[in-house]
Formats: sequence, C-alpha cells, structure tokens
Amino acid sequence: MSLTLLDWRRRIARLYAEIRAEPDVVAAHDHWRATRDDLLRTHPDSPVPGPARASYPGAPVARYDPLLRFEVEVVTDIAAKQMTVATGTDGIVRFDRFGRADLPGGGSLDVWWLACYGGGVFVPVKDASAGSATYGGGRYLIDTAKGADLGGGDGRLVLDFNFAYNPSCAYDPAWACPLAPAGNTLARPLLAGELMPPAAPGQPDATG
Repeated sequence: MSLTLLDWRRRIARLYAEIRAEPDVVAAHDHWRATRDDLLRTHPDSPVPGPARASYPGAPVARYDPLLRFEVEVVTDIAAKQMTVATGTDGIVRFDRFGRADLPGGGSLDVWWLACYGGGVFVPVKDASAGSATYGGGRYLIDTAKGADLGGGDGRLVLDFNFAYNPSCAYDPAWACPLAPAGNTLARPLLAGELMPPAAPGQPDATG
C-alpha cells in the first residue's frame, strides 16, 4: 500500500461522485472516459505497464447507448453462495452472493459483497463479445470498495453498461483480478463501455 494508491482510490471515488451528480449521462460518460484515460496514462498506480504509459492511446470506448442503462431491483431472496479469488497482494479474497439483478431484455447478474476490508458491492459482467470485441475475462460494472458506484436507491442499483470497464489484468497479466463467474455471464453481446484494450509493447493481446 502507498500514498499513490490512496490517491488513485480518491480520484476514482471523486470521479464516480461527479458522474452521479451529472444529470446529462452523455456528458458524464465523456468525463469518465477522459478521466480514466488520463489516470491510465499518467498515474503511478496505473495498471498499464510503466514503459507503455507515455504512449498509451487511451481505452477504446463505444459510443454512449441510452438503451443500455438500467436501474434494477436487487432480488435478495436467493441461495447463499461464495466465491474466492487468489490475488497477488491480498491473499485469498472472498465474495458472498447476496442478490441478483434481472435485466430488461433477458439475463441476470449476481450481485456480490466483498467479505473483507470494509466490504463493498461487486458486479462483474462477461457478455457474448468477450474475447473478440471486449476483454476475454469480462469487465466490471460496480466495485464500490474501489469507488466505482453508479448509484441507485431503495434496494436498486444503476447498471449502466456504458460504464463497463476493464480489470487491471486486461492491461498487464502480472495483476490477479476477480473475473466474472457463471452467474455474471450473459449470452448476448453488449458493445458498450470499454472495449478490447490495446496490447502494450511486448505484452500478449487481451483476449483472456
């Protein structure tokens, strides 16, 4: 842990607070994209490998699609389930499934709670575009422990696929990331949010 990582977390939390406060979702999306690109290119805790940061072109991001923004009720009357993830720095990290978000148009996503630190809601997603147009291991929609929180209230979550972003391991295989399990896999393609990241020089592609 370091003060630079603290700075990264603060900047991400501030970014998502600004997104939630912005009534124009397209403007919020543009701000999200520009801010993430700047962090990935310049921040000392960027997951982009150090030698590639200065020339990093920015994450490819699909144009905002308002039809892929949902505010959904979290169904909590479901069987308990656990997921454990081995990480490089934090050992074995456990997540507890506490809900399910049913999506308009079909499909559902499990909603997880990080069972360590101060806790947090975690919603990854892997859709039918994974491995071709998007990162093969899936992407993240919500990770409140890291500040990525699009809002919602009264038992609901905002799931906006336009803000789906790549995990750190998409940029550098040295990272160990929680990836989308079966309950967070969708049969349909969702060409929104961050798409396949460009391969850094000397790194393999990110098909996952």
